[in-house]
Amino acid sequence: MKFSLSWLKDHLDTDASAQEIADKLAAIGLEVEEVTNPADALAPFKVAKVLTAEKHPQADKLQVLTVDAGTGEKIQVVCGAPNARAGMVGVFGAPGAYIPGSDITLKVAAIRGVESRGMMCSARELELGEDHSGIIELPEDAPVGTAFTSSAGLDDPVFDVNVTPNRQDAMGVRGIARDLAAAGIGTLKPLAVPQVEGSFPCPVPIRIEDPEGCPAFFGRAIKGLKNGASPDWMQRRLKAAGQRPISALVDITNYVMIDLARPSHAYDIGKLRGGLTARAAKAGEKVLALNEKEYALEPFMTVIADESQVHDIGGIMGGEDSGVSEATTDVMLEVAYFTPERIARTGQFLGLTSDARSRFERGVDPEFLDEGLAILTGLILDICGGEASAPIRAGQPALQKRIIRFDYGRTKALGGIEVPEQRQCDILQSLGFEVNGGDVTVPTWRRDVEGPADLVEEIARIIGYDQVPSTPLERAPGIAKPTATRSQLVERRVRRTAAARGLDEAVTWSFISEAEAAAFGGGEWRLANPISEEMKVMRPSLLPGLIAAARRNLDRGASTVRLFEIGRRYLADAEHPTLGFIFAGERRARGWQSGKAQPFDAFDAKAEVVALLDAAGAPVDNLQVFPDAGPTWHPGRSATLRLGPKTVLAVFGELHPRLQKSLDAPAGAIGAEIYLDAIPAGRQSARTRPAYAPPALQAVSRDFAFIVPADLAAENLARAIRSADKAAITGVRLFDRFEAPEGLSLALEVTLQPADKSFTDEQIAEISKRVVAAAEKLGAHLRS
Repeated sequence: MKFSLSWLKDHLDTDASAQEIADKLAAIGLEVEEVTNPADALAPFKVAKVLTAEKHPQADKLQVLTVDAGTGEKIQVVCGAPNARAGMVGVFGAPGAYIPGSDITLKVAAIRGVESRGMMCSARELELGEDHSGIIELPEDAPVGTAFTSSAGLDDPVFDVNVTPNRQDAMGVRGIARDLAAAGIGTLKPLAVPQVEGSFPCPVPIRIEDPEGCPAFFGRAIKGLKNGASPDWMQRRLKAAGQRPISALVDITNYVMIDLARPSHAYDIGKLRGGLTARAAKAGEKVLALNEKEYALEPFMTVIADESQVHDIGGIMGGEDSGVSEATTDVMLEVAYFTPERIARTGQFLGLTSDARSRFERGVDPEFLDEGLAILTGLILDICGGEASAPIRAGQPALQKRIIRFDYGRTKALGGIEVPEQRQCDILQSLGFEVNGGDVTVPTWRRDVEGPADLVEEIARIIGYDQVPSTPLERAPGIAKPTATRSQLVERRVRRTAAARGLDEAVTWSFISEAEAAAFGGGEWRLANPISEEMKVMRPSLLPGLIAAARRNLDRGASTVRLFEIGRRYLADAEHPTLGFIFAGERRARGWQSGKAQPFDAFDAKAEVVALLDAAGAPVDNLQVFPDAGPTWHPGRSATLRLGPKTVLAVFGELHPRLQKSLDAPAGAIGAEIYLDAIPAGRQSARTRPAYAPPALQAVSRDFAFIVPADLAAENLARAIRSADKAAITGVRLFDRFEAPEGLSLALEVTLQPADKSFTDEQIAEISKRVVAAAEKLGAHLRS
């Protein structure tokens, strides 16, 4: 929200500088985005007096002026303004000055043969108004040679404050002034509420048919007004706030909204048919809003309508058909209370934002209806003239005074600040709370304050968070006990292992598009208010984000991509911690030894998965490879790693061609997902590693070549051989695969480790028999 320093001082009596105010706002929790001064752009312009005005020798509509700008010399200026004359005081721009309204930089130039050394400026040229009929005329006693901004009172810094969603009271200048006064930056001025007596009954009846969306609707009519331009002081303030002045009536409603956080609306009575009703929209109804867009309405939306049509999307935006114009003479004012939940839902559904919505969905003060209507009416009568009717009211907002029982010791316990009880009471009272001993009544404009902790926060931010002392947490004597959970330790180990193996960690969004989620079986969780349609679904897999990251890196010249991420998959039952990785591009660059560049394959993914599972503490020797990896993966080039047929620890392989096409994945990309929460906890309870004890005797290795069925997995054969003698056999490794005439041949190296004494030939022969027998159970036989 933007506002100027002079606007703030309408509510705050203070001598503090703009920088001091900005620092204090930041200290009390109102973040200041920036402080700017529009006068900085007009700094080169000076107050100047026209000494002489002579007719231009070559042009009837031009004059040659002699100007005194306080420099001690007479400056010649060619001017076409009809009001330029000797003796007048105006605004002079010297060569080098930038004219914002014309987007030009002045320079010495000849105009119709006469040299001109500057310009006497109009209001439009300096963007101070729309008047371009003549140059600016200043009072005769304006000091010549001084800065124009100082003499005209334009030196008015503008604050841009980022208001958090819970601070509805800070959406008005007065609310910010109240906070500053409580923090010691001046004194809050009383709010002047005019007493406007109506001289005739209101001709436009109002009623409420949707009390859930609009509990209260107040209004009154004003007739015989003139809707011209708003005063210059109001236009300057609205421009400072980022508003475009339109007309007096529109500007006044905008001014009250920013000044007091009280949105309102004015209807042209001549465009209404009958009374106004706050009701729920009907199916199929549409409204042409003031932004010149048509919106289809839904029954859960609250609207303001007359007997013939909808004229207002309640609390968000008025309608074009009943909007005020220069020809408007009679208006009906609306000051209503709309429930925040209804406003938020309507705005999100329609994708429609407005200044009114930003205030109503935070929650405006429900008790500020009569006062708001009176202030709005008073400004209109002062600026536009006319005659006001008696106010009329429909409904009443729910005014539930919340009383919080407060223990002043909680400020020390929760906030860590020692504040005297009387000082706490003074702070709360200065913020609008009513204090009666330990009972604190919350003001109606602070719907965010619900309990004692909120009161502690109010006191702490006004005292200053910088006053909270740095206090170390109490620590038990002795060696600190580990605090990391098993899940955290597992993630830490696999993260370090992945990085040590040359993978780069990525962090991608947890939200993906509907199309990306559908490629992985669809997402179970969708955001009601997503950032965009491309970030609507909570990801069921980490691969979509990694695929997009890999593509971006390859598009920017990377020859190889090895990315991993540790995050959460969001499935129907719960969140699941997962490690995902993707390899794309070249596994090995081209070279004189290896020839062409070599791509990644499914075996690279398997090796990485096994290494990471080993780091996570999984029993990798017991892992089984199952070929069915699912529709996401390339059939025949992917698999799962499991402990038994049901416990899936990981899935790996090459992405399915259909998936590569739909997600624009790199060609030949391989990936994997390791389900960290599926890894069983180890049996070892001690936190220290067992001491390494190398075997005392030398190991013995024997090679076996088997003719095996074509569908027998080598891993299954190796596992069967290993189980033939678990005490003696410490390793089984496949070292050859050969297509023999009699069938598929697999050659394995079996490592035997003696314990107390070396194996005899008879013992080795016995173990060999058991190895062959184990293989024969799977349909294999020794190759002759």
